Amino acid sequence: MGNSPLMVEYHDKEWGVPVHDDRTLFEFLVLEGAQAGLSWQTVLNKRENYRKAFQAFEPANIAHYKNKDVQRLLRDPGIIRNRLKIQATINNSRQILEIQRELGSFDKYIWRFVGDKPIKHAFKSLSEIPATTNESDAMSKDLRKRSLRFVGPTICYAFMQAVGMVNDHATNCFRYDAV
Repeated sequence: MGNSPLMVEYHDKEWGVPVHDDRTLFEFLVLEGAQAGLSWQTVLNKRENYRKAFQAFEPANIAHYKNKDVQRLLRDPGIIRNRLKIQATINNSRQILEIQRELGSFDKYIWRFVGDKPIKHAFKSLSEIPATTNESDAMSKDLRKRSLRFVGPTICYAFMQAVGMVNDHATNCFRYDAV
């Protein structure tokens, strides 16, 4: 997962731990979308700046962003200044609110793609881990049907790994049994 102290801490304490908090789930969805075409290290280095720029990833706050907010964010060197990714974050916050109104929570919606419990793989090496699965394909298709953006199958699978919907720690990793 990387050797920088930040990457090691992320791997050892967060990656693969089941998340059921709507705000945190939204944060990971945004960050995984921001990663498209970049490294996770780049995104992780900017995570705190993202939290400030996007009001701690509260969808209800971000949903009210206007063009002036997009312009402000495009000038913010602390985040990835990609207009499409910024606009997707704003759009997706609005869609998350719709999902919450419809189903009660984003957590309830998103975890149904894995039957409400983590899938525990048994990969011996990182090279065995797929880029997508049937579950990430289904999640991506449904999210796109709901008008979310930057939610392709690969992004969805990385999101699933990050929030513990799948355990893709290698079997010889000390975190494999812990999560």
